[in-house]
Amino acid sequence: MDNIPFNPDTQNSSNAALIVAALERVGESFRVMLWEQAKEYGLSPIQVQSLIFLHTHEERMATVTYLSKEFNVTKATMSDVVKVLTEKKLLVKRDNPADSRAQVLKLTLQGKKVAASTGGFANTMLEQIGQLTQRQQTEIKTILLNLIHQLYKEKIITMQRMCLTCTHYAMAH
Repeated sequence: MDNIPFNPDTQNSSNAALIVAALERVGESFRVMLWEQAKEYGLSPIQVQSLIFLHTHEERMATVTYLSKEFNVTKATMSDVVKVLTEKKLLVKRDNPADSRAQVLKLTLQGKKVAASTGGFANTMLEQIGQLTQRQQTEIKTILLNLIHQLYKEKIITMQRMCLTCTHYAMAH
């Protein structure tokens, strides 16, 4: 049979393959939880992710350009997301004081409520991880941050945001 990580025989003989398959299942779990939250509000997953991101990050990141890089989609796709969220009165566009050519995206009061409500889509995962020991959590965190860094270096992901040299990371150790 094919020697790919999704082949059960490969997983039985390779910890690396089993880990890859497990990470895929965890990713699928996030997609399912996010989709369930999105459906409740008649939104798509990327629309919900955008609301959550805008609700939890600095204003300097609240642009179509930044969001398109963050979610690895084209600016045209992100513009469509913003258009729908604006039509649904969940966000508004304002002139960007730092760049007259760009606009900053701001959540409306309703947008903040939806973001706060849907932002808990991963609480089940958070609870499971919270049951691990501090040592286990630290080990998993280190491994995942290293993996993210490698994927970033190989240009598989375009935004790293979590890095091993970050002062917040250093304080958490």
